[in-house]
Amino acid sequence: MRLGNAISWLTGSLQRNLFPKLEQCWETPLTDKERQLVAILELTEIEKHIPRSAEYQRLGRKLLERDSIARSFVAKAVYGYPHTRALLNALKSTPNLRRICGFERVSSIPSESTFSRAFAEFAKSGLGDRTHEALVERTLKQELIGHLSRDATAIKGREKPVKKTPKVKAPAKKRGRKAKGTVSEPKEEKRLARQVKQSAEEALKELPTVCDVGTKKSSKGYKQTWIGYKLHADVNDAGLPISVALTSASLHDSQVAIPLMKLSTSKVVYLYDLMDAAYDAKEIHEISRNLGHVPIIDKNSRGKEVVPMAPHEAKRYNERTAVERFNSRIKEEFGADNVMVRGAHKVKLHLLFGIVALFADHLET
Repeated sequence: MRLGNAISWLTGSLQRNLFPKLEQCWETPLTDKERQLVAILELTEIEKHIPRSAEYQRLGRKLLERDSIARSFVAKAVYGYPHTRALLNALKSTPNLRRICGFERVSSIPSESTFSRAFAEFAKSGLGDRTHEALVERTLKQELIGHLSRDATAIKGREKPVKKTPKVKAPAKKRGRKAKGTVSEPKEEKRLARQVKQSAEEALKELPTVCDVGTKKSSKGYKQTWIGYKLHADVNDAGLPISVALTSASLHDSQVAIPLMKLSTSKVVYLYDLMDAAYDAKEIHEISRNLGHVPIIDKNSRGKEVVPMAPHEAKRYNERTAVERFNSRIKEEFGADNVMVRGAHKVKLHLLFGIVALFADHLET
């Protein structure tokens, strides 16, 4: 079944069968937001990706409870609650929301500390990544995608930045020709050159993920600084995130392009790579072509005169606004501007709850 037909069938099934039955059982009409949440949870199926091993249950908690907690964290992203405490208050005061998440009674809602422990377990087990990857495979694996737009956006953290170790200056070199028989020290291989030979997973593991200070120029040319992280994303023409990565705020955008490109290529079939001038590097152009794509990257002048894009390339480059719309939605509607957890793994999980909710919401609408 094609993607459009599958989504239309699911939406129709929800409207005709599920929503009326829920309202009949609960005797309370669903609000528009509650209907949106039901559709998102039906599409993401997040409870299917929670680990079921005996080790995961060593604390004695029921898996059914963990399913409901995971659904509640998706609801937190959809409703934009800044804190877990606000989510718990909503679960206790809104019967429909509580039942949608899987809690029959107020007394069955776990404590805030239990929610926090579950969140830490989800982050450690990679629940967000598995749910997102399954969603992409189920909906886009058989689709031909025209363009993937690549970009990064600032994520403000709520923790102290890690202090960088100052670089040790190399001793000054003697002027003049080297003595006969002197062996020069080999130059350290740059990260982009190394990434060409690495797998996506190996390259991503090498990238820094600690909280630090990032700077960038705004669209008006002003310098902006923030403490936290960067969210890097590959987004298709419809605004659906195919691959994402979280790094330190100070890392340059270009350092994540090659692993993201390899990761997205393993998930979907697409034709064009669209990137801004920050990604204008020889290795990125070459890898894009070697993977069977056409790179359309804005030129970095580097102080020289730049030849403008050909008209057909400029027209395709305009499709890159899809990733800018994704960055805006994930921040304004799905919680990326309200990061209250600490540590890269937890921050990424918080963002992924919003990403899978955005993905499903975009499909459903």
